[in-house]
Amino acid sequence: MPTSAHDVRSQRAVHLIASGRVQGVGYRWQAREQARALGIDGWVKNRGDGRVEMVAQGERRAVGRFIAWARSGPGYGHVDDLEVTEEEPRGITGFDVR
Repeated sequence: MPTSAHDVRSQRAVHLIASGRVQGVGYRWQAREQARALGIDGWVKNRGDGRVEMVAQGERRAVGRFIAWARSGPGYGHVDDLEVTEEEPRGITGFDVR
């Protein structure tokens, strides 16, 4: 957990919901691999409505890069829309596929 005001400002947490051709294990696993490569904590899961839900938290620039990746998705997917909501960090460690 951040211990100083500077650490808090350098951290970011977001809740994302991607829609389009994103449902399926491939998108989720690619999201996990991207998050791990960027050092981001959180999770990703399929929703019953065909969208993919994610939570990402970590260093501000890394989370921004993850959002950019989520907007474009892996080459075989297609993201029609990405809802991004800022959140308070949840204290999650690691990045899980649910």
